[in-house]
Amino acid sequence: MNKQFTVSIIGCGSRGGDAFGQLMYREKDFFRIVSLCDINRERLMHYGALFQVEENLLFDSEEAFFMKKRSDVLVIATQDRDHVRMCKRALELGYEILLEKPVSPMKEELFDLLATHNKYPHNVVVCHVLRYAPAFRKVKELLEQGVIGRLVMIDALEQVSYWHQAHSFVRGNWRCEKETSPMIMQKCCHDLDLLQYYADSTAETVYSAGSLTFFTLANMPRNAATRCKDCPLIESCPYSAERVYVARWKDAGCPLDAWPYNVVAMAPLTEEKLRVAYENGSYGRCVFACDNDVVDHQSVSVVFRNGVQANLTMTAFTYESGRKYTFHGTAGEIRLDEDRDLLCVMPFGHPREDIRISDLVEEMSSFGHGGGDYGLIQAFYKILTGVGPSDTALERSVESHLMALAAEQSRKSGKVVFLHDAKEGEEE
Repeated sequence: MNKQFTVSIIGCGSRGGDAFGQLMYREKDFFRIVSLCDINRERLMHYGALFQVEENLLFDSEEAFFMKKRSDVLVIATQDRDHVRMCKRALELGYEILLEKPVSPMKEELFDLLATHNKYPHNVVVCHVLRYAPAFRKVKELLEQGVIGRLVMIDALEQVSYWHQAHSFVRGNWRCEKETSPMIMQKCCHDLDLLQYYADSTAETVYSAGSLTFFTLANMPRNAATRCKDCPLIESCPYSAERVYVARWKDAGCPLDAWPYNVVAMAPLTEEKLRVAYENGSYGRCVFACDNDVVDHQSVSVVFRNGVQANLTMTAFTYESGRKYTFHGTAGEIRLDEDRDLLCVMPFGHPREDIRISDLVEEMSSFGHGGGDYGLIQAFYKILTGVGPSDTALERSVESHLMALAAEQSRKSGKVVFLHDAKEGEEE
């Protein structure tokens, strides 16, 4: 008989409630959600009812929630700057922890958490979900099999997409570095983790360039209004809240509960709820008149200690979202293209093999990040029961965070950063 673990969730938003919470709730043989904490009372009550949590175990106060241990497992899915404080307290209470990424944008906090983890050695698994997505795991398998010989270079493109940039990084929760993290850490924490994973080495040097060039007041059309509902361009501007949240929702078939619409308004979604929400809330602001300061494009070049080189480009200025990765080896090439639903294996001198990414994803695991969300939950259960490795354990995750911080240091200084010197805040 399977062991069932009790679960608490702090932060019942898009990740804690809608992604990990729903997946754990479905896996009733393995997990039972018994306690929730969120500062948004409406959201707290919504997920409390959905997950059938007793009302006396619903908390809108972090202090009250952490008065004692509530379950075997704690999912921490709050804002970036909350993670270390909450994770340290959870370790002290004896929780096994699933920790949303990024862990922290501050080196001192990363090392402080590692020290606490050494003192209280419970599982801390960081949610680098793409490591658990079937297509990305398949690439790792092919590299380890030597299908393209020795890996020499990786080219990675992270297509944020114009509407996602507007939603999350101009109007949304991750728009200001001082409140959350640099965008290269928040959006590309997955990518930097994957580059390290595929290179199978620690990074030696990091160089980065990028800036915020478009989503600024200087680019606001002369006849635009500061809120979409008052703007004469509401039907023509591709960034208007009416087009991003209502028109796109209709084009998607008017789902009752789907991201990003369920971030703007509580499910079950309706046209009226979405329109009222953006007209009265932060998601209805003009993208050229927000308080955002994170970049809208950035490139990062990494040289790993084993000689592998990697180039990562992140840009808001794409029609589609998704990743395009190319792996250059001494005996072949691999291309992963989420847009085209295609993984191409091209060994030199032999016929190419085309694999549909969707064929690698089981029906249940299609829930989020190409099966990565469900893959993480499955792997987490194996970790808890001692039968699986912890691929994204805290101590492994820290390296990719240091890469992100070095990239920001390089972007701002214009200099190459030696990663292990960057731990001490030094540059070349």
